[in-house]
Order: sequence, then C-alpha cells, then structure tokens
Amino acid sequence: MLFGRKPVAAALVLWAFSLSSSPAQKTVSGDFRPMRTSRQYAPDTFTLDDGLSVIAAALDWRSNRMRDCSHLVHAIYDRAGFSYPYASSSDIYRGTNDFRRVTDPQPGDLVVWRGHVGIVVNPAQSVFFSYLRHGPGTDSYDAQYWRRRGQIRFYRYIKGGPMRTPTD
Repeated sequence: MLFGRKPVAAALVLWAFSLSSSPAQKTVSGDFRPMRTSRQYAPDTFTLDDGLSVIAAALDWRSNRMRDCSHLVHAIYDRAGFSYPYASSSDIYRGTNDFRRVTDPQPGDLVVWRGHVGIVVNPAQSVFFSYLRHGPGTDSYDAQYWRRRGQIRFYRYIKGGPMRTPTD
C-alpha cells in the first residue's frame, strides 16, 4: 500500500525530528541535563541526527527520473552528504564496506532485500521510503508483499569508510 506523499511526509518528518530531541531531567540544583538513552552509536556509524538528514532528503525528493531503487537511495544519501560508491541492492544485501549490518534499525538506515533497497523512516511502524511501482514513496516493510520477497536486512552507513577521509 502506497501512502500519500505530502501529508505523510510532513508527519513523518515531524515525528522523526521529535526523536532527535532528548527529554530533559531536572537535577537537585535545578539545572537541566539530558537523560541518557539506552541506544549507543559506534563512532564510525552515523547518528540518529544523521539518519534524520537522510530522511529529510528522501521525503523532499521530487524527481521521478531514477532508474531503480538503488540509484534513488544512492542519490538521496549523496544529497544528504553521505556519499558512497554506487552499489546495487543485491551488492548491498551481500554487504559492502560502506554499510554495517545492524539488527535494530534507526531512521535513515537501509532496509534491504535481495533485489530491493529502501531507507527506514520509522522503525517503530516499519515505514520505509523507496522507489515503488508508481515512483518514490513510502510503504511498510512488514506488508505481505515485502514479506514475500524473503529475508530482510538492515544496514547503517559507516562514516569515513574506505573511500572517504575524515574531512569528506
């Protein structure tokens, strides 16, 4: 099922950005400090804020001229400032040096099947963005259509990967 792009896009961006602000915890002295979260990020992978940048680039995508899902995802990551050498969805599924496989996806991670790739928008609701039958849009990776495609994998971008320097 394809969701309407404009209202859903706005709602998803607002929801996703609400994840990036951590709740404050009042201390005895009256100062505020951020609460610790249970999710930890490896220093070489991108953070939740980085993932939200990718989602913003995806949901602002206006071109229907992409050839397929892997070219769309590659262009969106590049537009968001996270470049990597082009790889097909099958190559990404097998694993590349630019992404690390994860079991707990966050917004901005890749959701990959053999032959298809998308960008996780809302992992709590299994929503992703990709090139679908009628062009770029969102869908649920828990939908029956996607479940029939086989084993799903999630990948997180690695900052400063083999083709990049820390100043890229």
